[in-house]
Amino acid sequence: MEEYMNRGIKEVIIEHPELEKILDGYDIGCGACMVGTCLLKDIVEVHGLPPETEKALMGRITKAIYPDADIEVPEDDGKAVVRTFTYSPPVQTLVDEHVLIKRLIALIPCINESLDLTTEEGRQVVFDGIDFIKTYADSFHHAKEEDLLFKYFDEDSEIVAAFHEDHRNARDHVKNILEGVAEQDSAKVTEHLGAYMELLQGHIKREDEVLYPWMDRDLSSEQEAELARAFDEVDVKFGDVNARYGAFVAGLEKSFQ
Repeated sequence: MEEYMNRGIKEVIIEHPELEKILDGYDIGCGACMVGTCLLKDIVEVHGLPPETEKALMGRITKAIYPDADIEVPEDDGKAVVRTFTYSPPVQTLVDEHVLIKRLIALIPCINESLDLTTEEGRQVVFDGIDFIKTYADSFHHAKEEDLLFKYFDEDSEIVAAFHEDHRNARDHVKNILEGVAEQDSAKVTEHLGAYMELLQGHIKREDEVLYPWMDRDLSSEQEAELARAFDEVDVKFGDVNARYGAFVAGLEKSFQ
């Protein structure tokens, strides 16, 4: 079993497809992840399941991989434990910033439905959305997340590297969206806006429910205080970014009502 625990989750699921359903039953959505390089052992660890639940999960995984083995699977209903999340103050800040990002990406279907690249006004709708993504999400938010929080952890670990890969993929979608606007290629813009939305929806959920709680468990009170001070400095550097982009998203929501 140790061999499988040290392999990437996507590779293991390809070999044993039933594992995806087992993991989904515990609200561990590795099958939907677009990276899938996290080691199986890390997947189990970072979700912070209660000991009995983790024992039952590992029993089901082992039985799926070795169906003929004489393995006793602990009794449980095979369903995810309903968890509530309490974050340290600096990590709560990142979760709060996700709320505004989720409001913007929820509007992408409306943007795609009304997309008009033949007029300056129509192109500006896309440009304004990309400005939000590049300034609020990728510069302001990631100045705290990538540049500060992630530095307290091994960024070469498969878990953290997977989230970095999501960020790179998101930037690639933005690049393709802008190329599509320049080429007046509506299909390309629509495709990559939709792909960006799908990527970010899963990415934010995994950060809020998996990565951040795992990181919070390891942060000391001194590190939390350091992060809080550093986050305050980012806020000062970016000025009224929260109010400005909050008003932008609210206005965009109103325009699609």
